[in-house]
Amino acid sequence: MTVSTTRNETSGSWTIDVSNQRDGTDVGAELDAAIATIAAAGGGTAELWIHAVDDDADAAAVAAGFDAFRDLWQLRCPLPAEPATIETRPFTDADTDAMIGVNNRAFSWHPEQSGLNRERLAATMSEGWYNPDGFRIYEPDGEILGFCWTKVHADEDPVIGEIFVIAVDPSAHGQGLGSPMTRAGLDWLAAQGIRHGMLYVESDNEAANRVYERIGFVHHRTERAYRRTIDASTS
Repeated sequence: MTVSTTRNETSGSWTIDVSNQRDGTDVGAELDAAIATIAAAGGGTAELWIHAVDDDADAAAVAAGFDAFRDLWQLRCPLPAEPATIETRPFTDADTDAMIGVNNRAFSWHPEQSGLNRERLAATMSEGWYNPDGFRIYEPDGEILGFCWTKVHADEDPVIGEIFVIAVDPSAHGQGLGSPMTRAGLDWLAAQGIRHGMLYVESDNEAANRVYERIGFVHHRTERAYRRTIDASTS
């Protein structure tokens, strides 16, 4: 099991990540150590993420004083899926500003995906997995109304393809684009010879989960977030 503790130097808050490989390790002991590290550094607000949470890990988090506040579901489906009914094209640099606009309108409520800017976008695109062909743009009549950005996890065995970000501009809501946009990304992944698709979705996003269920996605695991305030150590 890997437990990492990092500090956001801008906000002063902390993040504790517990990997999905438990290996019999005492999660409670690892959390106590992380709490002691944060307390010794002056304390602060801490957000804990337990990946592939189970009952034992959840109980350890609660015993350590953390309160759960968010469940993120990982869903998976076999590929190929039913094909998309819309045409998409690869992302180009000329799409940057329009894509950012769609993203920020679609994700104004989202804790991670909101507030996208050129710098954040460029940082993600600089990562080794980025492929503009897998960044599918939906542009009917010359206006970008949505995108489906895919990510290939080539280090997984078997290789798995992720619907990394999918967005539909609020101006196009009600047109039933969620399913075909998702399928467009899955089509591209399947064309690369990938036979397993996945995505992450908020557990309480009922509309999105209905769409994904119809496509063939099923729940694979839950990533759970907790938070608490840790006082500075006086010793």
